[in-house]
Amino acid sequence: MSVRTALVLHGPNLNLLGVREPSVYGRVTLAQLDRMIREHARRRGMRVECRQSNVEGQLVDWLQSAQGDGFGGVVFNPGAFTHYSLALRDAVAAITVPVVEVHLSNVHGREEFRRHSVIAAVARGQISGFGPQSYLLGLDALAALARARR
Repeated sequence: MSVRTALVLHGPNLNLLGVREPSVYGRVTLAQLDRMIREHARRRGMRVECRQSNVEGQLVDWLQSAQGDGFGGVVFNPGAFTHYSLALRDAVAAITVPVVEVHLSNVHGREEFRRHSVIAAVARGQISGFGPQSYLLGLDALAALARARR
Protein backbone atom coordinates (compact mmCIF):
# COMPACT_ATOMS: atom_id res chain seq x y z
CA MET A 1 0.00 0.00 0.00
CA SER A 2 1.15 3.49 -0.82
CA VAL A 3 0.12 6.63 0.96
CA ARG A 4 0.56 9.10 -1.86
CA THR A 5 -2.75 10.72 -0.97
CA ALA A 6 -3.94 11.19 2.60
CA LEU A 7 -7.15 12.49 4.04
CA VAL A 8 -6.88 14.83 7.03
CA LEU A 9 -10.04 15.12 9.09
CA HIS A 10 -10.60 17.80 11.71
CA GLY A 11 -13.50 17.23 14.09
CA PRO A 12 -15.76 19.57 16.03
CA ASN A 13 -14.65 23.04 17.10
CA LEU A 14 -11.40 22.85 15.17
CA ASN A 15 -12.86 25.48 12.85
CA LEU A 16 -12.30 27.84 15.82
CA LEU A 17 -8.54 27.30 16.00
CA GLY A 18 -6.66 30.50 16.71
CA VAL A 19 -9.63 31.88 18.64
CA ARG A 20 -10.76 29.05 20.93
CA GLU A 21 -8.68 28.68 24.07
CA PRO A 22 -5.38 29.79 22.52
CA SER A 23 -3.56 28.90 25.74
CA VAL A 24 -4.48 25.25 25.04
CA TYR A 25 -4.74 25.05 21.24
CA GLY A 26 -2.43 27.86 20.15
CA ARG A 27 -2.97 30.79 17.81
CA VAL A 28 -2.64 28.96 14.48
CA THR A 29 -5.92 29.11 12.56
CA LEU A 30 -7.40 26.12 10.76
CA ALA A 31 -6.52 27.68 7.39
CA GLN A 32 -2.90 28.13 8.51
CA LEU A 33 -2.78 24.58 9.84
CA ASP A 34 -4.13 23.18 6.59
CA ARG A 35 -1.45 25.10 4.64
CA MET A 36 1.25 23.67 6.94
CA ILE A 37 -0.12 20.16 6.42
CA ARG A 38 -0.27 20.52 2.61
CA GLU A 39 3.27 21.91 2.47
CA HIS A 40 4.63 19.14 4.69
CA ALA A 41 2.93 16.53 2.52
CA ARG A 42 4.20 18.14 -0.70
CA ARG A 43 7.79 18.00 0.56
CA ARG A 44 7.30 14.27 1.11
CA GLY A 45 5.78 13.60 -2.28
CA MET A 46 2.28 13.24 -0.87
CA ARG A 47 -0.97 15.01 -1.56
CA VAL A 48 -3.48 15.70 1.18
CA GLU A 49 -7.06 16.79 1.32
CA CYS A 50 -8.10 18.53 4.54
CA ARG A 51 -11.71 18.58 5.71
CA GLN A 52 -13.41 19.83 8.86
CA SER A 53 -16.85 19.11 10.24
CA ASN A 54 -18.72 19.64 13.46
CA VAL A 55 -21.12 16.88 12.40
CA GLU A 56 -20.42 13.33 13.56
CA GLY A 57 -22.27 11.72 10.64
CA GLN A 58 -20.27 13.71 8.09
CA LEU A 59 -17.03 12.45 9.63
CA VAL A 60 -18.37 8.87 9.52
CA ASP A 61 -19.24 9.30 5.83
CA TRP A 62 -15.78 10.65 5.01
CA LEU A 63 -14.08 7.78 6.87
CA GLN A 64 -16.22 5.18 5.14
CA SER A 65 -15.52 6.61 1.70
CA ALA A 66 -11.78 7.25 2.21
CA GLN A 67 -10.50 4.17 0.38
CA GLY A 68 -13.04 4.46 -2.43
CA ASP A 69 -12.03 8.08 -2.88
CA GLY A 70 -8.41 6.99 -3.37
CA PHE A 71 -6.93 7.89 0.00
CA GLY A 72 -4.19 5.62 1.32
CA GLY A 73 -4.55 6.74 4.93
CA VAL A 74 -6.27 9.16 7.27
CA VAL A 75 -4.92 11.58 9.85
CA PHE A 76 -7.85 12.17 12.17
CA ASN A 77 -8.42 14.63 15.00
CA PRO A 78 -11.87 13.63 16.30
CA GLY A 79 -11.96 16.53 18.77
CA ALA A 80 -14.45 15.97 21.59
CA PHE A 81 -15.86 12.95 19.73
CA THR A 82 -12.63 11.19 20.77
CA HIS A 83 -14.05 10.45 24.18
CA TYR A 84 -17.49 9.04 23.40
CA SER A 85 -18.30 8.55 19.71
CA LEU A 86 -18.83 4.86 19.18
CA ALA A 87 -20.06 5.68 15.67
CA LEU A 88 -16.64 7.13 14.77
CA ARG A 89 -14.86 4.29 16.57
CA ASP A 90 -16.83 1.75 14.55
CA ALA A 91 -16.19 3.64 11.30
CA VAL A 92 -12.43 3.60 11.94
CA ALA A 93 -12.60 -0.12 12.80
CA ALA A 94 -14.57 -0.87 9.64
CA ILE A 95 -12.20 0.66 7.10
CA THR A 96 -9.01 -0.90 5.76
CA VAL A 97 -6.93 2.27 5.28
CA PRO A 98 -4.75 3.12 8.29
CA VAL A 99 -5.94 5.88 10.60
CA VAL A 100 -3.63 7.88 12.85
CA GLU A 101 -5.41 9.74 15.64
CA VAL A 102 -3.93 13.16 16.42
CA HIS A 103 -4.52 15.89 18.97
CA LEU A 104 -3.01 19.34 19.31
CA SER A 105 -2.92 19.29 23.11
CA ASN A 106 -1.58 16.57 25.38
CA VAL A 107 -4.90 14.94 26.18
CA HIS A 108 -3.25 12.78 28.84
CA GLY A 109 -2.15 15.85 30.78
CA ARG A 110 -5.58 17.46 30.83
CA GLU A 111 -8.92 16.74 32.49
CA GLU A 112 -9.59 13.11 33.39
CA PHE A 113 -12.39 12.72 30.83
CA ARG A 114 -10.00 13.71 28.00
CA ARG A 115 -7.58 10.91 28.85
CA HIS A 116 -9.77 8.18 27.36
CA SER A 117 -10.14 7.74 23.62
CA VAL A 118 -12.63 5.27 22.17
CA ILE A 119 -10.83 5.76 18.83
CA ALA A 120 -7.30 4.84 19.99
CA ALA A 121 -7.92 1.09 20.22
CA VAL A 122 -8.88 0.88 16.52
CA ALA A 123 -6.49 3.50 15.14
CA ARG A 124 -2.96 2.53 14.09
CA GLY A 125 -1.63 4.95 16.71
CA GLN A 126 -2.16 8.21 18.54
CA ILE A 127 -0.05 11.38 18.52
CA SER A 128 -0.88 14.19 20.93
CA GLY A 129 0.60 17.22 22.58
CA PHE A 130 2.78 18.66 19.83
CA GLY A 131 0.43 21.38 18.58
CA PRO A 132 0.27 21.59 14.77
CA GLN A 133 3.30 19.28 14.62
CA SER A 134 1.00 16.44 15.75
CA TYR A 135 -0.62 16.46 12.31
CA LEU A 136 2.75 16.49 10.53
CA LEU A 137 3.93 13.58 12.65
CA GLY A 138 0.70 11.82 11.76
CA LEU A 139 1.47 12.17 8.05
CA ASP A 140 4.99 10.89 8.65
CA ALA A 141 3.54 7.92 10.53
CA LEU A 142 1.27 7.07 7.58
CA ALA A 143 4.25 7.22 5.23
CA ALA A 144 6.28 4.97 7.54
CA LEU A 145 3.42 2.46 7.71
CA ALA A 146 3.30 2.36 3.91
CA ARG A 147 7.08 1.81 3.68
CA ALA A 148 6.92 -1.00 6.23
CA ARG A 149 4.25 -2.82 4.21
CA ARG A 150 6.30 -2.84 0.99
